[in-house]
Amino acid sequence: MSLKCIALVGSLRKGSYNRLLLRAALELKPADLEIEEFHIGQIPLYNEDLREMGFPPQVEALREKIRKADALLLITPEYNYSMSGVLKNAIDWASRPPDQPFNDKPAAIMGASGSILGTGRAQYHLRQTCVYLNLHVLNKPEVMIARAGDKFDVNGRLTDETARKLISELLANLAAWTRRLRARE
Repeated sequence: MSLKCIALVGSLRKGSYNRLLLRAALELKPADLEIEEFHIGQIPLYNEDLREMGFPPQVEALREKIRKADALLLITPEYNYSMSGVLKNAIDWASRPPDQPFNDKPAAIMGASGSILGTGRAQYHLRQTCVYLNLHVLNKPEVMIARAGDKFDVNGRLTDETARKLISELLANLAAWTRRLRARE
């Protein structure tokens, strides 16, 4: 049986390293894991006054995708030592009551950056948010692609073999982790 995974990419730029990372994930995923991206760029800035009138359609669609997903793949750049505002905004909207859809879902995190730390600080902030959401984040391997400009070819293909191996392992582990958590139910 195939598992359904929703991917959220915290960068809106068409040619971003993190979008290219999703492309690599789609190429390297195990056969039993379906990955679908939910584009978060059309979600309005979080505003409690708006929420009191009901969830905007884009937010309701995101909440429903998360609810129906078996697992999540969160892909984040690093902006000012943290996750991107667009990813945080999507999480803030989707996590509002009632029926917070992240609860008890398995998740994996990865990211790419031009820096030598490769989104490490952003991922640790994202992990803190995941604790509050009661997501079960996979711990290993950590996929923090440093100096990303050197890791992709002119066609946007990830060429770094170590990074490709880590992504493949992360996604295989996510599928196994998801099945193990489901078996507990």
